[in-house]
Amino acid sequence: MKTFCRKSVQVLESLRWLPLLIFRLILAHGFLMPALEKLKNFSSVVQWFASLNIPFPYFSAVLSTTVELTGVLFLFFGFLTRLISIPLMFLMCVAIFTVHWANGFSAAANGFEIPFYFFFMLLALFVFGPGGISIDARIKKRWLES
Repeated sequence: MKTFCRKSVQVLESLRWLPLLIFRLILAHGFLMPALEKLKNFSSVVQWFASLNIPFPYFSAVLSTTVELTGVLFLFFGFLTRLISIPLMFLMCVAIFTVHWANGFSAAANGFEIPFYFFFMLLALFVFGPGGISIDARIKKRWLES
């Protein structure tokens, strides 16, 4: 039984990269459509941000769109994952408290469920890194070898 448990743990540890890759791909996909919608209807986004009393609505719209688009690319490839997680977590907090909070938790009611999940997936990536299937892992491996 002890050997079985040890082997099971080894197998699971060899798969640590998998949930991190899945989180990155889910998040990249999740940020893609909102970022593209912001680009397509940018003036509407600025007006919407102003209606939500978000400070400096034009600048905030540019910044959030840029962070989301950069996040899509960086998360997809696993590049500077920990770094991009920080502004994306901030965006999720802003989204939760300015847009979704009043609607409760349920995503079906435009609640904060999805940005809440995204925040914690980003937090996991911030803490654990992007996993072995990433540009960050390749860079780390090269630095350790030299």
